[in-house]
Amino acid sequence: MRIPLHRWALAASALTLLLGAAAPSPAAAATGPAPDSHTLPTNTRFFVDPDGDAARQAVTDLLHGDFAGATSMAKLASWPEAAWFTDGTPAQVESRVRDLVRRAERTRTVPVLVAYNIPLRDCSQYSSGGAQSDAEYQAWISAFARGIGRSKAVVVLEPDGLANLPSDCGPDSDPTGAITTGRFADLNHAIDVLGRQPNSVVYLDAGNSHWRSVGDIAQRLLQAGVTRTQGFSLNVSNYLATDLSTHYGSWVSQCLWFATEGPDWARGHPDWCASQYYSPAAPNDGQPGNSVNVDDPSTWHWTDQWFEQNVGSPPAQELTHFVVDTSRNGRGAWTPPPGKYSGDPQTWCNAPGRGIGDRPTANTRVPLVDAYLWIKTVGQSDGQCNRGIPGGTIDPEYGIVDPAAGVWWPDQAKSLVRNAHPALEFSTVLR
Repeated sequence: MRIPLHRWALAASALTLLLGAAAPSPAAAATGPAPDSHTLPTNTRFFVDPDGDAARQAVTDLLHGDFAGATSMAKLASWPEAAWFTDGTPAQVESRVRDLVRRAERTRTVPVLVAYNIPLRDCSQYSSGGAQSDAEYQAWISAFARGIGRSKAVVVLEPDGLANLPSDCGPDSDPTGAITTGRFADLNHAIDVLGRQPNSVVYLDAGNSHWRSVGDIAQRLLQAGVTRTQGFSLNVSNYLATDLSTHYGSWVSQCLWFATEGPDWARGHPDWCASQYYSPAAPNDGQPGNSVNVDDPSTWHWTDQWFEQNVGSPPAQELTHFVVDTSRNGRGAWTPPPGKYSGDPQTWCNAPGRGIGDRPTANTRVPLVDAYLWIKTVGQSDGQCNRGIPGGTIDPEYGIVDPAAGVWWPDQAKSLVRNAHPALEFSTVLR
């Protein structure tokens, strides 16, 4: 069979990437994070793994004659994604981290690393796991930090670790509060050991705008040591639109300033900050911390007004920066049709019809936003969702049992590429 020329061209593009010809030229070399800076340089180039899930899928598709699939996956593989570290002994994680940062150094790029091994991770749900004790975790994260050493790296620290504290896992999950106290100790230890690495920057995860109120997450960030990091991360593994995350993140940043550097009467009181749930039109007394039932962005002007009146315009250099995960938010959050599910539809879990969002970059042109990053690995499952159907194992949105959390799902990856907004092209290193 004669293969059309344009198909050979697409296949060649994919093979070019997979054979390693996509290394950046000297003009694209990264400056990398500045040791004492609270931001990433805007010309930072992030590491692209030539042996990631998408690259391997591109090879598989080529071998099976699926040129469209191979090209789709090669496009995805040409963009930088974070590397997750979720288990292993201290020696193992130190070795794996060191190997990654050295590979990035050889391409003059900066890797994004996710540390995800906190005890009682994900409240023992879909992404359960983590270290078995605080001591085990602290040894693990210390080894993680040693693996980075003097290399350049961006670290996203413990997704959901603050938004989902042990005390949030259920009425009997932490009756004495000791496990939650240990969580804060673990995160403070992690920040201390990572902070000793002179060329890495750390973003402590803060959940997303549909989860904790502004004051609540600001209090948790402060307790965990965010003032000793470069900032916080938002929307990791979620689908919320970028503008909602940046809006919410700006409030969290202002609330952190309000409670630490603001007027004397506000010091130590992040809980006084108005939240995304705040509205004086709600059936309550209209004071900060009171809320409407849902975070309806149409009411967010009330929160803006509260911050304008009570926080004003803090010095830009004193505000905390943040990064946003845009790996799957190009189409925004998923809203099931009304009445389709009587239980929890699990909108965060393998949401159908979603697409890749803004491309990874440290040049966001948005105040306080250091970078858009693909933190969640595009195409890896969130878990075996059942949309809240009692006893259900099939995901009715797909008609199958979803792959376990973290397992590569080619069909989902291709759907996310197909629905990308803006449309996904090869990254500039292939142009």
